[in-house]
Amino acid sequence: MPVIDDEWQRVPLPGGRACWRRVLRTTVRDGVVLVADVYADRPEPAPGPVILERTPYGRRAARTSDGALGGENPPAPETVAEVFTRGGYRIVRQDCRGRGDSEGTFVKYLNEATDGYDTVEWIAGQPWCDGRVATMGVSYSAHAQAALASLGAPHLAAMFLDSGGFASAYEAGTRMGGAFELKQATWAFHRAKVSETVRTDPVLRASLESEDLSAWFTRMPWRRGASPLRFVPEYEDYLLEQWENGAFGPYWQQPGIYARGFYDDFPDVPSLHMSSWYDPYIRTATENFRELGRKKHSPAYLVLGPWTHGGRSRSFAGDVDFGPQARLDGSLAEHYAAMRLSWFDAHLGPDGMADPPPLVRYFLMGGGSGRRTAEGRLDHGGCWHTATSWPPEESANLTLVLGSAGTLATASDTCDAQGSFLEYDFDPRDPVPTLGGQVTSGEPVMSGGAFHQHPDDRFFGVTEPHLPLDSRPDVLVFQTPPLTEDLAVAGPVSAHLTVSSTARDTDFTIKLIDVHPPSEDCPQGFAMNLTDGILRCRYRDSFSDPEPMTPGETYEVTVEAPDTANLFLAGHRLRLDVSSSNFPRFDVNSNTGGAEAGERRKVVAANRVHTGGRSWLTLSVLRPKPEGRPA
Repeated sequence: MPVIDDEWQRVPLPGGRACWRRVLRTTVRDGVVLVADVYADRPEPAPGPVILERTPYGRRAARTSDGALGGENPPAPETVAEVFTRGGYRIVRQDCRGRGDSEGTFVKYLNEATDGYDTVEWIAGQPWCDGRVATMGVSYSAHAQAALASLGAPHLAAMFLDSGGFASAYEAGTRMGGAFELKQATWAFHRAKVSETVRTDPVLRASLESEDLSAWFTRMPWRRGASPLRFVPEYEDYLLEQWENGAFGPYWQQPGIYARGFYDDFPDVPSLHMSSWYDPYIRTATENFRELGRKKHSPAYLVLGPWTHGGRSRSFAGDVDFGPQARLDGSLAEHYAAMRLSWFDAHLGPDGMADPPPLVRYFLMGGGSGRRTAEGRLDHGGCWHTATSWPPEESANLTLVLGSAGTLATASDTCDAQGSFLEYDFDPRDPVPTLGGQVTSGEPVMSGGAFHQHPDDRFFGVTEPHLPLDSRPDVLVFQTPPLTEDLAVAGPVSAHLTVSSTARDTDFTIKLIDVHPPSEDCPQGFAMNLTDGILRCRYRDSFSDPEPMTPGETYEVTVEAPDTANLFLAGHRLRLDVSSSNFPRFDVNSNTGGAEAGERRKVVAANRVHTGGRSWLTLSVLRPKPEGRPA
């Protein structure tokens, strides 16, 4: 049985306020002890609903993803907790296994289902809980929520999943299109540096501090014993296990990372799913919203903003500003804590809320002046919209055909000879550099957001001369003429490509771009990235059963990119870039057809994209044009 090892302590807060905190030690099914704090408005509180947050980042550490609150940015955990305790909730923040003060060995994602289930069920039996345990949290804490829900925790009462909660980690967040997301490598290194093993060993700590992570990214792919994690084998092991499991098999179908396989087991409770246009978990949020909304009687909600991962208190992402409405604070609620409290009150409060929020709230980027702000960012603008479904109910598919002259047009406007194609050499020793996008936890080699697709010294792998990405011979550019009227896109993005290659395996990437015309502030224009995707061709027909390509043979493939929402103004161009690498966001295909992790050889592939009506882009567009376009 769990043992409570501490007494209630008063935690003072600014302005004379306070909350009460007590340390908990909970023994889970395999005997490992997990440590948590419980917060309440008074010692020995009466039974009430509890909100659980499980974290690998330290239960008492402040996190920027909590937003600004009470003059603190980021706020202390007790500052956030007090908002909820004042509202009648008890807050439990728990260190995940092998992190913070909790016992056990940390293996990313894979213990959170059983540990979370056991924690929820134990909390439900405590004298300060009325039997209802809700969950909340951002990123890893959202993954942990979906993990425990996958086992059907009986006392789970509601879920607020922000920027995570893997629908399928294989398809978003760990891999995409079969390629490996290298934010997992940077995350592992940074978490290893602050692990208990490293913090308590001065020599080991010095070893990791002396590693140059950027230099190690020039030695990809990593191998066991030949990585910056070689002195912390538990972190190297789990990272390389993710990397080495290239095909979709049993490893990727575990409850902590594959909600899709367990939706029927999820308790029938209200859920809210939040993500951002420059966040890796857009697909996760939209799928969880759609499937739980379809399979359960309880409502599911979706919120999609213009932010980077957890950056909802800012109006900008990268080098682009989306206007004052972009901040959650003051637009969707007073602040992030108030938004969550209001939502929990709607579903756990004594009387509920008279006017529940719309099922879908999404930010349509675009409509700004195109000038530079005082901070030097592009004013792209945007505003919030509501819907009852995703994609929005007024959306319809638009197909644009890729032409050999670099055109992007409807079929009726396309004039391209049959048998035409564009060909380029893809050299894995010189990959196309990542310039923003749906990236998190990537520092120091990459950062998420919207950027002009014209590299400078801020970006990893960039060398002189600093010329636009579309000048590279291995980047194929397809774009519309300047638009004669506004075009609003909101929903999924995919490209059907007919391709061939001299290699037994290679990658194809896509990137959707809003091209601002030249202006006084941006004399070269501004090519703003919206979303991008990748496909490893060995997985063209099946993620479970990879097959090599036959050199020279033609294949039809679909490359998907995460959903986006953007208003392309008249005078702008809609552009699609097609290439074969996006590094360091994704690992680089060696083109040999060999192992994805540990391959030592690299060969150049001559890759073709066949046009002549054989390749096209599909977008979800809003019809009629949305009202409320910003001035």
